[in-house]
Amino acid sequence: MKGLIGGYVRTIDGLSDIVGYMAAALIFVMGGVLMFDAFTRNVIEMPVHWAIEFTQFTLAAYYFMGGAMTLKNNEHVRMDLLYGTLSPRGQTKMDLATVGCLLFYLGVLLAGSISSLQYAIATGERRFSIWNPSVIPIKALMTACLVLMMLQAIALVFKHVAALRDGGTETAEGTR
Repeated sequence: MKGLIGGYVRTIDGLSDIVGYMAAALIFVMGGVLMFDAFTRNVIEMPVHWAIEFTQFTLAAYYFMGGAMTLKNNEHVRMDLLYGTLSPRGQTKMDLATVGCLLFYLGVLLAGSISSLQYAIATGERRFSIWNPSVIPIKALMTACLVLMMLQAIALVFKHVAALRDGGTETAEGTR
């Protein structure tokens, strides 16, 4: 792919990789917080009340942030009962159809996340707990990551269309 569409695909792929690697680093953050919690609770007997909830928020961020890279690297879940029997061109056509369904699904999720974020901002929504954190940051991250996933899905459409134009032997993920 060349030109504007190729530049778009390369840019979104690169952005998805950056955000995905940032998500991978969150595993270490979660592990560190949980070890800190275990230490304060069991060794010095002064439990911190925010550690588990912070880890839950971090895990949610991990899932949201890893979505676009998962799409880009073709590491998502797929039912291979029918898909594996198709020719490379047939698989590319199936991928193109499922990306269309994915875009619809992501659009519905994005509309809901925008509405939820607007509500959280308008009401200053907080979690009801001892720590009482604001949910605005995680809802904003969810919305931004859904936008990135939609942009990545659009990049997949371009890759699949290019693969079909090239005869179907070259796919969005490379040569089959």
